[in-house]
Amino acid sequence: MNNLKLEWYDAVTDSFPGFSAKMEELLPNAWPLLDEFAVAFVETLYMLLLTVVIAGVIGLIVGIMMTLTGPKGLLPHRGFYKALDTLINIFRSIPFVILLALLVNFTRIVAGTSIGATAASVPIIVGTIPFFARQVEIALLEVDPGVIEAAEAMGSSPLDIIFRVYLREGLPALLRVSASTVINVIGLTAMAGAVGGGGLGTVAIARGYQRSRMDVIVVATVLILLIVFVSQATFNLLIKMTDHKK
Repeated sequence: MNNLKLEWYDAVTDSFPGFSAKMEELLPNAWPLLDEFAVAFVETLYMLLLTVVIAGVIGLIVGIMMTLTGPKGLLPHRGFYKALDTLINIFRSIPFVILLALLVNFTRIVAGTSIGATAASVPIIVGTIPFFARQVEIALLEVDPGVIEAAEAMGSSPLDIIFRVYLREGLPALLRVSASTVINVIGLTAMAGAVGGGGLGTVAIARGYQRSRMDVIVVATVLILLIVFVSQATFNLLIKMTDHKK
């Protein structure tokens, strides 16, 4: 991905000389880096999507298990719940920068390297799973207990209740916590740039902050905010479509 070379700069310069000159004046350091910004933007989306898929699936499963085995769950099991609860609390308490350092060897084993977008995704996924699992548990606990009791009275199995009650009735709440998790992940991808994780965070730090080029930092920040706004707008639409209570 880092070898991807885009010819945007030359194309825009040749096609729109007046516009290019104005942009060079406004963004003297950032404008010549169009190709790097494009690659970094794709890398950030790659880390985001990879984390959303892997951490989303695992976090959802762990969150459901927490809900089922909790004090108010269908299959309460104090020991199992306590073990999961402790692990989640421990990993949620570790600052992400420290987690990056702790998982260096594990990252090398999984990704084959400790730098780049794929390598950065490993600690991001590990850090996101407990965060999302807790959010899932909170969301599912909002499901009306009366609906669950009615499903049990009708002879529904725990598996049926998970899919037909918890996930169906709790879908709007799950989408809300998913939105906050995605935005948190976007922030983690930027933080990963501090250790060469790739993406817009790396451009902002290596090309902007370390060289005192404020326009590079600003452009990277705007692109990150663009991803945040699009993600939030998408989830807002999904929540509106699925929230049948309104």
